[in-house]
Amino acid sequence: MQPVRKAVIPSAGLGTRSLPATKSIPKEMLTIVDRPIIQYAVEEARAAGIEVLIFVTSRGKTSLEDHFDHQAELYSVLQGRGKSAQLAQARSSEIAAGRYAFVRQPEPMGLGHAVWCARQFIGNEPFAVLLPDEVFLASVPPLKQMLQAFATTGGNLVGVREVPLHMTNRYGILDPASDDGHIAAARDLVEKPEPDVAPSRLSVIGRYILQPDVLDQLDRQPPGAGGEIQLTDAIAGTIGRQPLHGVRVAGERFDCGDCTQLISANLAFSLRRPELATSVRAAAERILSDAVVNDIQVPTARVA
Repeated sequence: MQPVRKAVIPSAGLGTRSLPATKSIPKEMLTIVDRPIIQYAVEEARAAGIEVLIFVTSRGKTSLEDHFDHQAELYSVLQGRGKSAQLAQARSSEIAAGRYAFVRQPEPMGLGHAVWCARQFIGNEPFAVLLPDEVFLASVPPLKQMLQAFATTGGNLVGVREVPLHMTNRYGILDPASDDGHIAAARDLVEKPEPDVAPSRLSVIGRYILQPDVLDQLDRQPPGAGGEIQLTDAIAGTIGRQPLHGVRVAGERFDCGDCTQLISANLAFSLRRPELATSVRAAAERILSDAVVNDIQVPTARVA
């Protein structure tokens, strides 16, 4: 079985759910604690052994390239001022030359089209896809969990989670032929089915390991839901040539395109930083207490 060496990180979206912040800042550069959302995807890919990262971007997103580039002037200033800790932090986002590529998606035509734009860099080998909006807090990075399962399943593999039935029309939904509670073998994959016809509640999350056959399918894939080229449709189109499995990914998932979940991610990640946990916990408790004292209506909450 060929190893998975490359990962595609689609980053071309407009970020309309995060306006007005994303009017001039790419949504991928919004931060969780002290690093942009997209850096978490890069770190997850690196932890899984990915060697080459392919970013699919669009007009106005050059700050993504700058973030992962060598910043000689900044490094020089930090070094001259003896700020070794800050220098190490600044350099932690740097990707070595030859280990990444940026390609543009000229217009928003869907996730499948974004992945198709990276085809020349992927070549004829299996590859991963990580949607950077989705950030996970897990003891084992999600992509690494999936690669462990992929060693057994081969074929195409998607990360899945169960969602309430009324939410199936928001996701790609797996139609399982068998399910052992961890890995489900699929007979089909349906994009955003209505609850009354959904084959299951197993929704696809933003992590994939795919065979190059999917790129061939995308060459001829017609528009699907929303008039866009859907990646799930292309994956479903390879069933019969490639097996498809869904693996339940352990860990807490945050959809950082949603304002509430972005705030939740900041709280969750900061509480797991030893140097921040005590002060953040105290601040959260004070804010909740002040809200009660000042008769501000807030939902009952527990700080974990």
